Amino acid sequence: MKPTVLLIAVLLGVGLSALLAEIQHQSAPVPGSVEVRYPQPVKPAESMTHDEPEGSELPVSDNPRIISRSAYDITPLSEERVRELASRLDPEAYRVTQKAGTEPPFCGNLLDNKKEGIYCCVVCGLPLFSSEHKFTSGTGWPSFYREFDPQHVRRVEDRSHGMVRTEIECARCGAHLGHVFDDGPKPTGERHCLNSASLVFYEKGAELPPESRPIKTEVAYFAGGCFWGIEHYFQKGPGVINAVSGYMQGNTENPTYKDVCYKDTGHAETVMVVYDPTRITYRRLLEAFFDMHDPTQLNRQGPDVGTQYRSGIWYVSEEQREQAEAYIRQLQESGKLRGPIVTQVERAKTFWPAEDYHQDYIAKTGRACHVKDPW
Repeated sequence: MKPTVLLIAVLLGVGLSALLAEIQHQSAPVPGSVEVRYPQPVKPAESMTHDEPEGSELPVSDNPRIISRSAYDITPLSEERVRELASRLDPEAYRVTQKAGTEPPFCGNLLDNKKEGIYCCVVCGLPLFSSEHKFTSGTGWPSFYREFDPQHVRRVEDRSHGMVRTEIECARCGAHLGHVFDDGPKPTGERHCLNSASLVFYEKGAELPPESRPIKTEVAYFAGGCFWGIEHYFQKGPGVINAVSGYMQGNTENPTYKDVCYKDTGHAETVMVVYDPTRITYRRLLEAFFDMHDPTQLNRQGPDVGTQYRSGIWYVSEEQREQAEAYIRQLQESGKLRGPIVTQVERAKTFWPAEDYHQDYIAKTGRACHVKDPW
């Protein structure tokens, strides 16, 4: 299997495809990376490293950074820093972004841009929109039916000019971008109406500046019964950027939930965990995983019975394998469990994200789950 470099964003305020990424720049194969496939036409995201930080325990950082689910630092900049960045802008970009100006229609240099790439904030460089979601609205301004990541764009009420509109700003620096309206195309029905002067475009394959790149992240894969609860509680972990429900270790492509449940596909309900290794270690994720479920139950968890509910750790590096096996031995020897641990430890195969309705299921529905909070 050819390794695919990836960075998950993961994701899921407006559905899986919105946040499982459009970061297609500077991609390069990473040893130990795992292929991620999408039944829908969603492209894998950018590179992710799997080097385990030295030491099995790192203190949870008090770093006030805010990381988006697509792994970008969106911590609001200070007013002083914004002024410094804005001072470098040309007069039109300054007027638009700092004074909430609007450029004349059909005059922006990005209106008719047909190239593939991403549109970043002209002030701070945060990725805001993607060419994949750009469409011709006929209004005279660049238009997009969704954001690069909803967390990157802030919405505020605008009562200027005797009307009520929804203004959109860069979430990191507060730059004025334009407005969003509800007359766009499917699937969102929205039209993000942008000023070209508020954006800088980077063509696909171009080198991105540091301020437009995601943070360094790592990935881990865990199967512990129904993925709803495992995903929900991993999402709460300090240092966890995103958790995505999916299917793994099977023998068919493009599996659906019905396939996994009623056909012999061999897949296990699995959660992909994307995390910041400077804030949480793989060892801590292992501890949380074994707290969440009963690793002595074979091919089941509580009322859920079948091989798709088996307990498993799918490693992406030898370091992860060694840590997983060592922790299992330690836990077994501790005498805390009533029976032998049956958790499988295997090299990770292709990860197939589950259908949108499975993502953030507990948060959306409020339903309970057998999994307990390990934090």
